[in-house]
Amino acid sequence: MRCLARSLIAVALAWPIALAAQPAQVTVFAAASLKNALDAVAAEFQRDTGGSVAISYGASSTLARQIEQGAPADLFISADLDWMDYLAERNLIHRETRHNLLRNRIVLVAPAPIAAPLELKQGALAQALGADGRIAMANVAAVPAGKYGRAALEHLGLWSEVSERLAQAENVRAALAFVSRGEAPLGIVYETDARADPKVAVVARFPETSHPPITYPVAVTRASAGPVALRFLQALRKPAAAAIFAREGFTALN
Repeated sequence: MRCLARSLIAVALAWPIALAAQPAQVTVFAAASLKNALDAVAAEFQRDTGGSVAISYGASSTLARQIEQGAPADLFISADLDWMDYLAERNLIHRETRHNLLRNRIVLVAPAPIAAPLELKQGALAQALGADGRIAMANVAAVPAGKYGRAALEHLGLWSEVSERLAQAENVRAALAFVSRGEAPLGIVYETDARADPKVAVVARFPETSHPPITYPVAVTRASAGPVALRFLQALRKPAAAAIFAREGFTALN
């Protein structure tokens, strides 16, 4: 924690405008799966500091590309390491502020009224999908939740039976909505998403060894308007924030 604090001080000193002259607002671009937890953390931050937090949620891939194109984000929280690496390689984040914030898990969900435990073995998914059902997933080529889901299915030898039966969505919350509305009989989402929607139920949990670790890194962007972003970054690391993340099903990384 002391190392992080020294890094944040160094970044703050790099801004030529005094903190007092900065608007008390921070703009955060965050993975869609963080919405419930991050909204709560932001509300506490605003109440405690009087500052304002504006959060734009979406697929990490979409948000990273928006930052690359000049979108005015102060902080970026990705649902995987790849999209944070993407910005780091283009010198679009303050590398010294980057750290891993959270962990998550992926699960298989079904509409709550028809949910039944499902064993992750060959033939089980195809049988559960029926004749014309599709499995809802975030985009498997770019969106972290989709990439994790595909990796898990491939590891378990199940990809071939569902690869032609996908209902791909722009982000994980959109995939969750397909299942919640009964438009898809199965979906792969984060465990935290499943907790957030009472209309879905978990029918199987993917082994954590079946996919890369689900890690959420955070960093201040090069385009950040000022040191107020550092206050919120520090708030994300405090015990109060960790408790909120834990309540929503995340594992906080200290």
